[in-house]
Amino acid sequence: MTWVEIVAVAALAGWVCVTLDRSRSWPTGARLPIDSQQSISTSENSLAVIVPARNEADLLPETLTSLLRQEIEGGKIYLVDDGSSDDTAAVARSLSVGTGSSMELEVLKAGPRPPGWSGKIHALEQGYQAVLADATRAGLDPPKWVLLTDADIYHRNGSIASLLLQAEPISGGDSFDLVSVMARLRADSFWERVIIPAFVFFFQLLFPFRRVARPRSRVAAAAGGCVLVRRSVLKEAGGLAGVRGEIIDDVALAKAVKGAGGRTWLGFDPGICSLRSYSRLSGLWAMVSRTAFT
Repeated sequence: MTWVEIVAVAALAGWVCVTLDRSRSWPTGARLPIDSQQSISTSENSLAVIVPARNEADLLPETLTSLLRQEIEGGKIYLVDDGSSDDTAAVARSLSVGTGSSMELEVLKAGPRPPGWSGKIHALEQGYQAVLADATRAGLDPPKWVLLTDADIYHRNGSIASLLLQAEPISGGDSFDLVSVMARLRADSFWERVIIPAFVFFFQLLFPFRRVARPRSRVAAAAGGCVLVRRSVLKEAGGLAGVRGEIIDDVALAKAVKGAGGRTWLGFDPGICSLRSYSRLSGLWAMVSRTAFT
């Protein structure tokens, strides 16, 4: 056999193994539960939402508004303006006026980024430290849950309640310390339709969602656009500082949580979607190449 034939046979054998591995089949049941549409009180599920944002003034009227209308009594949103050159902070503040939201909004400005920190994780850490400082000033325990979500992510009504229900089902069942949703990515342009489905498909092959949810499995993964994490377990896992320099910070965070004894879950929800558009191949290539080879 020539070397070309050997490589072809090896590749075919690899795909046969993948096909026969049922844990890598498409996770049709990995969906968030539909919440009961009842508001959730923070007396039982205290929650802080941290949103890092850089030059997101155009998307915030849809994405931040979708968070403000979540019925989470007493929850608070911390939007961290990470050095924006547009009106991100001003737009965010204007959206909270007169909404009647049960969610309070605080807009923060990220400080200088220390060496060794990625920009997004540093912004998230700034928000997280504000969460802890607010609890200390109020003489209260820090929130039980922290939701990390990107500024381009739109949340359907009741999505946060569904995340909390997945983490701690009311009717019993497995509970989780980290619940993450791979947001539905836009696939409108030609290149989006070509690349996005393949990107999601291969991510699931590398990090099978079924294995992510198994306590004894070494596979851990999360999708950084939407990650709900139990604060006490996040602390045990080393906090956000533990993944400060990671390129694929969401997967690294899930590994840290699982390594600290936490349980993780990764799935889908068609109502949690990214509004980021990639009309040109160059934009998509930049998004994929940032992490794919790592």
